[in-house]
Amino acid sequence: MGSAPCTGIGVRRARAIARGRTAALAAALALATLAAPAGTLQAQQTHVLLVTGLTGEPRFANTFETAAAAVFDAARTQWKVADSSLIWLGEDPARDRARIRGRATKEGIAEAILALSQRVASGDRVLVLLIGHGSGEREGARVNVPGPDPTAADYRAWLSGFANQQVVFVNASSASGDFVEVLRGEGRVVVTATRSAYERNESIFAEHFARGLGTGAADADKDGRVSVLEALAFADTEVDRQYETAGTLRSEHPLVSDSTLAARVSFGPPAVGADNPRVRALVAQRAELEQAVAQLRARKDQMEAPAYEAELERLLLEIAEKNAEIRAAGGRP
Repeated sequence: MGSAPCTGIGVRRARAIARGRTAALAAALALATLAAPAGTLQAQQTHVLLVTGLTGEPRFANTFETAAAAVFDAARTQWKVADSSLIWLGEDPARDRARIRGRATKEGIAEAILALSQRVASGDRVLVLLIGHGSGEREGARVNVPGPDPTAADYRAWLSGFANQQVVFVNASSASGDFVEVLRGEGRVVVTATRSAYERNESIFAEHFARGLGTGAADADKDGRVSVLEALAFADTEVDRQYETAGTLRSEHPLVSDSTLAARVSFGPPAVGADNPRVRALVAQRAELEQAVAQLRARKDQMEAPAYEAELERLLLEIAEKNAEIRAAGGRP
């Protein structure tokens, strides 16, 4: 698996940390890798909330909506997300009535998150993507929407309804770095477009992250799915390229809260055999084991190293065995 969740690390360092392995875990990790390629942590269903905030200028409206549409279309056509689990809230729903369900107000966002929390099952994936202009103030950090702005603390409270799901929360706005520390938690990946609240300039991260995730352009290992870390690495490279082409000093640097989980949570077509009740049950059991790994990693600093590594090895072996059962039942991990 790798290191314990981080309070907030840059994507380049995240990749280095994700590659780190202890010798004691090598055998178990090899088994897990043979049974389930990295980046294919599959849950039963995917649920998506997209929020495009206040634009201020027509060019921002086009940029925000193009990014959101890329993810929306991928979720609907490729990931097979149910219409009731695919919600896009925007500044002006009239701009795209076929996709945008309602206004991105504080009340609307809270209601959408509550609605999804009532639909999820244990082990499901939940993607929340915020695109817009933001500001940072620790728990008061926010993305601007019509009316009162929800804060990072508000989102933390709302996400409490997903205790048994894997949550990917992406704040792709300017000055978004404070969200990492406020929202980090077990079974949760938090990604921000900037590393601090002081990177306030217009951000171009959203368009590249959305393109990498939505079009498959970030699928580095060509397995047909895009992990969060793959999308993040792709966006980081493209942002760097755009700044270099423009000949300007780069003013935004993304963060990820947990690089290891980001490498394993992926989006793409449903798993082979997902309509098989036996496969679905096995996938749910594997999700419980993955949750146990996340909880163990959160306690790493409180444990003796030999005990931690022994327990992690046991869980990894169980995950490998569960993946073998999934394959035997006709599924694809």
